[in-house]
This record gives sequence, structure tokens and C-alpha cells, in this order.
Amino acid sequence: MDLSLSIRMRVYLSILVCVLVAGMIGLMVLEHLEPLDALYFLIVTIATVGYGDIHPVTPAGKILVMIVILTGVGCFVGVAANSVESMIDDRERKSRLEKLNMIIGIFFSEVGIQLLKTMSEQDPAIDEIRSALIVTNNWTDTEFKKARQTLVNHSCNIDSCSISMDELHSFLKHQKGFLLTLLENPQMIEHDSFTPLLQALYHLVEEMLARENLTSLPLADCAHLSGDLNRVYRLLILEWLTYMQYLKHNYPYLFSLAMRKNPFDRNASVVVQ
Repeated sequence: MDLSLSIRMRVYLSILVCVLVAGMIGLMVLEHLEPLDALYFLIVTIATVGYGDIHPVTPAGKILVMIVILTGVGCFVGVAANSVESMIDDRERKSRLEKLNMIIGIFFSEVGIQLLKTMSEQDPAIDEIRSALIVTNNWTDTEFKKARQTLVNHSCNIDSCSISMDELHSFLKHQKGFLLTLLENPQMIEHDSFTPLLQALYHLVEEMLARENLTSLPLADCAHLSGDLNRVYRLLILEWLTYMQYLKHNYPYLFSLAMRKNPFDRNASVVVQ
């Protein structure tokens, strides 16, 4: 829900509750109504139904009711209007997120899966998490949660000094335009986890392209690049797992292909056995 919409809803609800509480107390004191009758009268009055079976008879009661009508009806209409607006906003947001998930799917097809394969091969501790990432068709949300916890506890220690960066450099160089196009998508800000991944990945691309060569770099510079590599690697694995869970729930046929292309499964094959 939009922040301004949420604030308006809270304000209207707060005022409406205050009007109901104050109105009930006033009617009970001035009109000697029972609590249920007082609440019933206020609801039908504020909702503009007005059955007329209960009505104020004292001057003070009539003044109170006029105040309730002037304040309560407006708040009731505000709550109703904001509720409808909130439902429409949520529906539009779900539609935007659905489109973003399509973009994420394209990202993994074009860049993400290959990048995971390349980076995981350079992860000295990959065998500690490999078995936890062999996603199957029998997985439930519980299995995805366990796998995510395993990743959170995993130490990403890719060392840029001890691996060949040329292959990664060449691959990312050709994907720079594609990544820039994704970052320019105005809807990308809607996705809380994918946007940081894109930013980190594009930063890594810029760092690598800014160097004339990636060999014989000073240790300090290697450490800097290692930090960039591991930031991308961690975010990428977590986002891949989230995307796999999304496919599992929404698109079984896409999930089937994604399982057969699992970058952590040494026996993965797109050929259905």
C-alpha cells in the first residue's frame, strides 16, 4: 500500500473510532440508550442508512447527533474510498510485480544461470551448500526456507587473485547493455531484492571494465574486487532461490525447466529422463 494512502487510512479510522466512542458515551448519558442501541444508532446514522427507529429526543442529544453526522459521515466515506483505492493499488502492484518476475526470468536465462555456474565453480566452499540447493518438485516452502537459511550462513569467499577473471570479464562485458536496460526500467524499484542485485552486478561490471587488465593486480585491489564478486554472488544465489520458489508456486512448466538447468547440480540436464 502507498505510504500516503496508508497514513490517510489511519487518520480516517482514528477519527471514526473516536467519533463512535464519544458518540456512544454521549448518547448513553444524554439519551439514556443502552450501549448496543447507541452503537446501532451511530452506525446506521454514519452509514447514511437512517432507519429512524431510534432517534434523539433531547436538545443536547440532537446537537450531539449533528456533530456526529458532520464528522463521522465524512470519515466513513473516507475509509470506504481509501479501502477501494487500497484494493486497486494492491492489484496494480501485483500486476507490476508479475511483470517484474517475467523480467527476472529473462535475466536468469540470459545472465544469471551462467553467472552462477561460473562463480560457484570458484567458490572453495561450494560443496557445503550444493546439496541444499538441489531443488526438486517435492519442495515446499519449508524446504525453501531451510535452503535460504543455509545460504545466509554460507561464507562467500571467492578470491579474485586466485581465479581467472578473463572469462568472467568477457561474459559481463557483452552483457553490460542488457544490465543497463534492466536498471533503466522504472518499475525495477518495486522489487526490494532484485534491484540491489542489479546495482551490485553493474558496479562489478564497471570495476572490471575500468581496468586495462585483470592480471598482476595489487593485493589491495584484488581484495576490493573480491568484495564486489562475493557481494554479487551472495545476492545472486538468494535471488535465484526466491525465483525458483516463485516458479514452483505459479509456473510448473517453467519450474521444470529451471530444475533441469540448476547451476548447482552436477548431473543437471535439460533432456527429460
